[in-house]
Amino acid sequence: MTNYAALLRGINVGGSRKVPMADLRTLMTGLGHDGVRTHLQSGQAVFAAVRGDEESLAAELARAVEERFGFPVDVIVRDHAYLRAVVEGCPFPAAGLEPRQLHVTYFSAPVTAERFAEIDPGAHLPEEFRLGDRCLYLYAPDGVGRSKLAEALSRPRIGKGLTATSRNWNTVTKLAELTAPGMDQ
Repeated sequence: MTNYAALLRGINVGGSRKVPMADLRTLMTGLGHDGVRTHLQSGQAVFAAVRGDEESLAAELARAVEERFGFPVDVIVRDHAYLRAVVEGCPFPAAGLEPRQLHVTYFSAPVTAERFAEIDPGAHLPEEFRLGDRCLYLYAPDGVGRSKLAEALSRPRIGKGLTATSRNWNTVTKLAELTAPGMDQ
């Protein structure tokens, strides 16, 4: 069994694209996953699976959500080892920051610095971003809601061809914790 987190993009935001977490748990259990639990209402679920890989599990869940709820939802699935590596690889001093100041954007595929070449890092200081393994770390001292850098990073041409979904640092660390071995009971 491998423990995973599923990140569903853009559900339960602003009164649309409603996916009740109890229904999501039932759906995922029906797909044959064990230990299904959800975290918050914004589209995180943890589960254990004996078959599949991240991409096939994400595609299966995306199809099932669309069939059940009637609208498409982008899904990214990552295993515990990856989630732990994201936490451990944080290039910013996470322990000294407020969780609202630090976010991680997970990508469906690897990204290179060339994709972000149009963004002048110096123009957004003290905000900063760094690339990781299929992720981007964003430090926004005034929070992501006021971040001009977050706005620049979310331009459609930058994310073209990718699924991307962001989580604050509290959620990033919680998902690593919830997917740890022994947490699937």
